[in-house]
Amino acid sequence: MVSSTKWWTLEPASFTGAGRRNRGSYGYHSIVKSKPHLTPAFWTARAKSAPARSCLTLAMATLGTLFLMSSASLAQVPPVAAGAPNLPTLGDTEREDLSPAMERRLGDEIMRELRRDHDYLDDGPILEYLNDFGNGLVAARPSVRGETSFDFFFFAVRDPQLNAFALPGGFIGVHSGLLLAAQTESELAAVLSHEIGHVAQRHIARMLGQQRQDALIPLAALILAVLASRAGGDTAIGVFAAGQALAIQRQLNFSRDAEREADRIGFQIMGEAGFDTSGMVAFFQRLQSASRVYSDSMPAHLQSHPLTTERIADIQARIREMPYKQRADSLDFHLVRARARVLQDESAQGLADAGAVFANQLLQQRGHQRAAAQYGLALVALKKGDVNQAQTWLDAARDTITRAGPGTSMAAKQAGAIFTSMALEIKLAPHQSAQLAQLALQEAQTAHLQFPLSRGIALQYAEAMIACARPEEAARYLREQVLLYREEPKLYDVMAKAYAAQGKMALQHMALAESYVLSGGTLTALDQLTIARKASDASFYDLAVIDARERELQARHREEVKESKK
Repeated sequence: MVSSTKWWTLEPASFTGAGRRNRGSYGYHSIVKSKPHLTPAFWTARAKSAPARSCLTLAMATLGTLFLMSSASLAQVPPVAAGAPNLPTLGDTEREDLSPAMERRLGDEIMRELRRDHDYLDDGPILEYLNDFGNGLVAARPSVRGETSFDFFFFAVRDPQLNAFALPGGFIGVHSGLLLAAQTESELAAVLSHEIGHVAQRHIARMLGQQRQDALIPLAALILAVLASRAGGDTAIGVFAAGQALAIQRQLNFSRDAEREADRIGFQIMGEAGFDTSGMVAFFQRLQSASRVYSDSMPAHLQSHPLTTERIADIQARIREMPYKQRADSLDFHLVRARARVLQDESAQGLADAGAVFANQLLQQRGHQRAAAQYGLALVALKKGDVNQAQTWLDAARDTITRAGPGTSMAAKQAGAIFTSMALEIKLAPHQSAQLAQLALQEAQTAHLQFPLSRGIALQYAEAMIACARPEEAARYLREQVLLYREEPKLYDVMAKAYAAQGKMALQHMALAESYVLSGGTLTALDQLTIARKASDASFYDLAVIDARERELQARHREEVKESKK
């Protein structure tokens, strides 16, 4: 990053700005400045223990690998070609320290922590776009899923810095600032492909193996220093310092090689997915401009990443060997960027700043950019509580796309889920009339049939049923949904709302307990189960379920406490 404010850092980091709070020490940062002080024996021991909070720290301390100020170059080990024969997996040091299954489990634990954070952007349209876009890149090279064939999950966090990071097990985060900085989908593809490369090459596990080997260097240096101390003078100090420096330099070398490898694989992935590979160079140049204070001022051998200029030159050389591809940006890309600009800072000043950007964009842009500005102004108005103005701007955005000329009908159809979601959001806003709620239910039912995979619209459909005083139908529908999507806390939140509307207090608090479990709040979930047990409408079956769930969560909490003391 270009400032001292960090998301995942080795030392405790503080967030600045509205709604931000302190975070723990979470991670290996691939930024312009390197801080090489990981302790191999400590992290290796933590990797082999249960993946509660200590493993959370481990993972983020090894690869919160931020794309910032870094991305391109070649690596020495080429990836397995798509058509290569399946060879048996032999033993390796990274498998000893962190197996693929443990990596995924670790990633799940980290995500539970992240979802509890205010800066996690739990927004349906943004999540759906990032996952459709990111998994399109993964589909271009299915082998990146690894031997466990895990699913990738892409998400966004509120942070103005130009960064992205990869977590264990296929979880990839993007800063809202990076979404706004990327001017084309090819630039965004460059970032996500780079992070996919980190996951595919298992750089976290490999770093643990490397650190385990390097842990012997300081020990050997200490023994030599003791022997050298017999000769007197400063020889012993010099020997010990040289050993420490060698261990640190090996860590830096590994980090630079990992970045080159991820860059090369990312370049191949985005090319195979049909994106313009010059987008990687364009984004590098943008990052270099944003970080010119730090970027190449430090000697190359002391940085955790190759120099940005070196990476740009390497990618340009690779581009010359490939045929030129041009790819038009989707309307969804521009709409999601507008949405991220508003949701990045929802304070009064933040909304005013976003509105000013959109107003200026209206004067300078046409087509998709103009529609995105109108969509952004609709969201700003909705956040301010002006639903009439929000609807006016949304209608204007749709009209802009309709009148933009040939090919726009397809664009409007592709962005239909985002436009429809906004229309439902407006109709389901607080203090809307019963007539609008009924209209929202009709539109939500149609939209759910049209976009059956949209998680945001699925939730809005349930919300519309509750708003129309049909909570029984909503609860029945949500019970079906949780069987299909067990890892979505919002489903349980809306289910609790449906049960509350029916006066079913025991089921309401049982649903809230499941929501808190998925968000990492084990103690809060136990509190909700206690309230559910005391509810007058709790049936014998409900009490049996509560007892079983309490035992399970109490065991989990004891494990978390035990792990936190290590």
